[in-house]
Amino acid sequence: MSDYLKNVKEYVESPNEDAVAALVNHLGIALDNRDSAIVAATDDGELESIKDGYCRKTLDLDEAEADKAIQAVCERMKGDRAKCRVTFYYLLAEESGKMSRLAG
Repeated sequence: MSDYLKNVKEYVESPNEDAVAALVNHLGIALDNRDSAIVAATDDGELESIKDGYCRKTLDLDEAEADKAIQAVCERMKGDRAKCRVTFYYLLAEESGKMSRLAG
């Protein structure tokens, strides 16, 4: 958990630790594999999967909201070649104003 929190802190000064813990729990076993623990932001298929899964189901975003949030997070993280999935998802929740969906 501490490594993920440290990564989120690269983008957010005072992240919601409960939200980071909720994401780590939500992503579970996917984080054990390096390929699935990293977001390939240049892979349109992966971004579609994030939009259809996490953005729509967890954050309850419509397609336009999801596209806007994904684009903003990709831009924000563009300097990070290996985009941590926990951080990417955290920033999506923050960008879309849906942090309460992760941690009340």
